[in-house]
Amino acid sequence: MLTLEVPRGGARHWLAARNPAAKLLAALVLGLGLVPAVDAVTGGVVLAVVLASVPFSGIDRRTLLVLGGPFVLMGLSSGLVNYLYGEHGAEGAVGAAVRLLAIALPGLLAAAGSDPTEMSDGLVQRLRVPERPAMAVLAALRLIPLLVAQWRTVTLARRARGLAAGYDPIRGVDLFFGRLFALLVRAIRAGTLMATAMDARGFGTGPRTWARTSRWAGADTLLIAGACCVLAVAYTVSVRLGTLVLLFS
Repeated sequence: MLTLEVPRGGARHWLAARNPAAKLLAALVLGLGLVPAVDAVTGGVVLAVVLASVPFSGIDRRTLLVLGGPFVLMGLSSGLVNYLYGEHGAEGAVGAAVRLLAIALPGLLAAAGSDPTEMSDGLVQRLRVPERPAMAVLAALRLIPLLVAQWRTVTLARRARGLAAGYDPIRGVDLFFGRLFALLVRAIRAGTLMATAMDARGFGTGPRTWARTSRWAGADTLLIAGACCVLAVAYTVSVRLGTLVLLFS
């Protein structure tokens, strides 16, 4: 079963030990900073640095593959669409795919590499996010392992009923979207029950006390500054190579 438990301690898990609010801010800096640039070099530099930081995030390979798989598919799909219908051919396709991955991966590391409770504490105490959306983020992160387990249950249940694709790829696609719809229904039901339970307990109705203090260290500020530096280096390299292409140019 997929879990989001984050290891602590040691240089190998340096990124995992950072305040979730700092990781989220760093991901936002990288994501928003890459919006104007559509070339492959700018996004590629950022993506290379983010990939190099994965071993320090404390996320195991299986979790990264499960959560990152959809983003890889999105990147490949975006690249294919731009190659077929875009104006810049293969170069534009690679740029679109790399840019999407460079924007999505930092957010994935920030979410999957953080304890959900610490994430909500950091959002409220450090970023001054209202309590109701912060609790919604906590609930969503807590539901991820449950949804993964339910996906496996739906798959096994359909296989037991003889609903298997075999070697038919078209039927496999049809069955996949059927499982996806079943998971969506379960997610809506679970979300509705959780929202009702949270309302019954008074979440979001007024100021609340917090059991733990969200601590901000110098390394957290360094992480955000590092994200700004990565962006600056990426744009500088792209300008020097003459490959920089802006979104509205």
